[in-house]
Amino acid sequence: MTVVTAARELDPAPASLADRAYAAIQHRLIMLDIPPLAPIDDVALARSLDVGRTPVREALKRLEVDRLVISYPRRGTFATGVDITDLAYISEIRVQLEPLAARRAAEHATKAARAELIEVADAIEAIDIGTLGRHQLMDWDLRVHRTIYRAAGNPHLEDTLVRYNNLATRIFCLLLDRVTHFDKHIAEHVGLLRAIAGSKATRAETIARDHVTGFEKAIRAII
Repeated sequence: MTVVTAARELDPAPASLADRAYAAIQHRLIMLDIPPLAPIDDVALARSLDVGRTPVREALKRLEVDRLVISYPRRGTFATGVDITDLAYISEIRVQLEPLAARRAAEHATKAARAELIEVADAIEAIDIGTLGRHQLMDWDLRVHRTIYRAAGNPHLEDTLVRYNNLATRIFCLLLDRVTHFDKHIAEHVGLLRAIAGSKATRAETIARDHVTGFEKAIRAII
C-alpha cells in the first residue's frame, strides 16, 4: 500500500455516482490538477471517472456552491481563480472554527473516532515525510483536517470547515514550491491528533489556532 493510498483510504467511500464524481473532481480542483480558470469539460470528466454526464453535472452544481467552479450562461463552467487576497478572509473564519473543532473533538469524539485519530498520527510518524511529493503531502494535510472535523461530531461545522480548508489548500498548492519546511507543517499535526485523542481539549485548541495562524504567516512570508 502506498502512502497516498493509505492517506486517501481514511476518507469514507462515496455513497453514489454523484458523490463519487463530486469527491474526485473536488480533489482535482483543490490540488490544481484542474488549473484555476480552466474550462470544465464535463464529457471528458465523465469519461475519465467512468461515470455518466448526469453525475458529473450534479457534482459541478455542488462544487459551484463550494466556490470551486463557476458557470456562465452560454460560456460554460470554469474552475474558479485562486486569489491570494482571499487568504485573510479565509483565515479569519478558520482561526475561529478550527480551534472549536479541535476542542469539540477532544471533548466529544467517540471511541472509534479517537482510534482513527491515533491511527493517522501513527501513520504520519511511520513515513519519511521529507521524501513525499506535493500531492502526497497535501493528501496527508487534507486527511488530518477532515479526520478532526468528523471527530468533532457536528456535521454543520464539518461542512463549513471542509469548504474553507479546501479553499486554503488551493492557495497552499499554488505557492507550495516556494514554501520551505512544509514537511514540518505536516509533522506538527501529530501533536494535535494525539492531544485530541487524549481528551486534552485546551492543548488541542491552542495547537489548532497556532496551526492556522502559522499557515497564514508562512504564506504571507512568500507573497
